[in-house]
Amino acid sequence: MTINPRVIVAEDDPDMLEVVSMALERLGAQVSRVENGAKLIESLAEKTFDLIVTDVSMPWMSGLQVALSARNARIATPLIIMTASRRDGLAEQVEALGQHTFLLRKPFDMAQLIVAFKRMVS
Repeated sequence: MTINPRVIVAEDDPDMLEVVSMALERLGAQVSRVENGAKLIESLAEKTFDLIVTDVSMPWMSGLQVALSARNARIATPLIIMTASRRDGLAEQVEALGQHTFLLRKPFDMAQLIVAFKRMVS
């Protein structure tokens, strides 16, 4: 596992952003927080990260749009995609982003987040 991985968490719900970020910090990650897709894409242009954790539904630009843009720009950073959506085809869209992608359906418990984190940064 990467020691002190650099992680960015994008989530428009401030409570969820805080809970996920704090859980990852307890695992030793250096966490940057953003509250929408536009800020996520700006951050990806400015810095490199070992892991991107993003919600699907966010203002300005969805987490899936950012992830697709990152992949098109050849940014192969592992992704954890969080969502409460049950819409048809979502799992296939996430799978199409590549092998270093994990779909985490809300509500999830911290044990599921920890498993996803360890799988993506090891």
